[in-house]
Amino acid sequence: MNFQSNISILVNEQVYLKSPESSKLGQKIIRGSIDLIDELGFEDFTFKKLASSIQSTEASIYRYFESKHHLLVYLVLWYWGWLEYRMHLRLANIENPKERLKRAVSVLTEKITEDSNFSQINEVKLNRIVISEASKIYLNKKVDSENELGFFLPYKRLVALVSDIITEINPDFKYPHMLVSTVIEGANHQHFFAEHLPRLTDCCDDEDAISHFYQELVLNEIK
Repeated sequence: MNFQSNISILVNEQVYLKSPESSKLGQKIIRGSIDLIDELGFEDFTFKKLASSIQSTEASIYRYFESKHHLLVYLVLWYWGWLEYRMHLRLANIENPKERLKRAVSVLTEKITEDSNFSQINEVKLNRIVISEASKIYLNKKVDSENELGFFLPYKRLVALVSDIITEINPDFKYPHMLVSTVIEGANHQHFFAEHLPRLTDCCDDEDAISHFYQELVLNEIK
């Protein structure tokens, strides 16, 4: 989504009515929604508040997204697509499968920093939204119909990418997809605990303890 480069994260067209990449207003909607959801939480976020914060109208926002649920889906799908993009960069030209697996788990679990390739998105704020709100896009009654529309393909691709590395290392390991999705969801919980409930996790000032923990867990589990 950096409009000054050729890099773009594609999001399923079924999610939006008009691509927010296509206009300055669409860009403001995405940027403003990340700021506001990060500040207020998804429950208190409304299109009326968003319109006020970006000096636009609710009607204009509804031209891009039919509901705030679809806007949240867009943000989470963008994030998963961005992680997939980072995964491919991190694994490029790495032949040793164990090293590739360590790097892949690191991408899934490490502390997020801003990516200068995508100036329209604050990845740090978006990561906090994903940690707090992402489960809402599939823990609902619409999950089956939205799955049929392909909403969750970026997440599935991400899990499959790491699962394939696990299978390459140990073809007899029976639960690669289960392990990878557990790592993703578990790491998100640990980052939340580290920020808000630190006595539920183990924080170390001199290391990324969460990422190191999950690297060790995965490598030990698949022996």
